[in-house]
Amino acid sequence: MQAFTKSTGLVCPVDRVNVDTDAIIPKQFLKRIERTGFGQFLFFEWRWDESGNVIESFPMNQPRYQGASVLISRANFGCGSSREHAPWAILDYGFNVVIAPSFADIFYNNCFKNGILPIKLSEEQVEDLFQRTAKHDGYKLTVDLENKTIADEHGLSIAFDLDEHRRQFLLQGLDDIGLTLQHEDKIAAYEAARA
Repeated sequence: MQAFTKSTGLVCPVDRVNVDTDAIIPKQFLKRIERTGFGQFLFFEWRWDESGNVIESFPMNQPRYQGASVLISRANFGCGSSREHAPWAILDYGFNVVIAPSFADIFYNNCFKNGILPIKLSEEQVEDLFQRTAKHDGYKLTVDLENKTIADEHGLSIAFDLDEHRRQFLLQGLDDIGLTLQHEDKIAAYEAARA
């Protein structure tokens, strides 16, 4: 997993509450066994109509949000079923930060295990980000995980809170397997002693 320390990226808004994992990656696309290739199906039913035509009003289909790496949304993001494909799709599309007032627990945990930084801010702070994104074409945020801050080029500076254990996972680019492999010499010694 790639380490996350600091990232500056274009912001894309998804102004909806209770965004569930079936909206993030619909069930018909869960047949793949690898973690890649899901980004093209992210928010599929919101991006295309039943005839396969692009829904131009959806932000991800608008030119001003192309190449975004920061996703902002409303409360209870990632609710619904516990499919890990949801963070896979978000990351594969190019987002490495998701900001919302709250997240479903399983989705929140899965983000850290896949190299995505989910940031919880207050409803008021998220609303301010939506307003700034609408006001400034090409609106970008700089997310500094080492200092736990979010900033823009227009004077915004926000501190965010994050569990230190999860913060270290991302800073070091570790998932559960990577954490275990840090103790590979001890594991090998243990196994050799019991051969």
